Amino acid sequence: MEQRSIRVTAKRDKRVAINVIPGHFATNHSHVNYYVDMTDVKCQAAMAKAAAALLADTPLQMTPVDTIICLEGTEVLGAFLADWLSHAGTRSPNAGGDINLITPERNANNQMIFRDNLQPMVWNKNILLLIASASTGKTINRSMECLQYYGGALTGIAAVFSAITEYSGVPVYSLFTRGDIPDYTTCPFHECAQCREGRKIDALVNSYGYSRL
Repeated sequence: MEQRSIRVTAKRDKRVAINVIPGHFATNHSHVNYYVDMTDVKCQAAMAKAAAALLADTPLQMTPVDTIICLEGTEVLGAFLADWLSHAGTRSPNAGGDINLITPERNANNQMIFRDNLQPMVWNKNILLLIASASTGKTINRSMECLQYYGGALTGIAAVFSAITEYSGVPVYSLFTRGDIPDYTTCPFHECAQCREGRKIDALVNSYGYSRL
């Protein structure tokens, strides 16, 4: 499967790249025709720093952010992004500030929760949601429900790859979009054309990676 991997670099900085693998893949809520591998962006310090600079050089720099909630293994990227945002120009509402970085826990029902010691970083705070991938918006929706419960205000969404540009009126700023993978498709499993054609699933995929079948 790795032999089919295609390297895609960011238009504004060739040092930032993802690998995309064409095929038939199943997530926990949809089927996709590409696996988007963001391991390097999430795990390599130099690339994560360059990627954070690209995200910061968007309208995010003028978005008030008290706390970044890091999902899907984006903690390294989030730390660099917080640093860039807090050192943005003097017109930025975050200049000179200290930005919190937290990751929610999941309970037995797969619901996002924050322990008592982290809740003050959410309650009445301006929240930036940082995710690896946004394809259908379901992860964003669960996050918004969580923030509503804990009293946080979602002011922005950032992603490594996003197939959507906004969700519920909140813009999604991403390093890579559908334009970088022109024939990328996602659909419910019962509407999957590859399933109807009898093509077997190559791998199960989620934010941690993939498991070949």
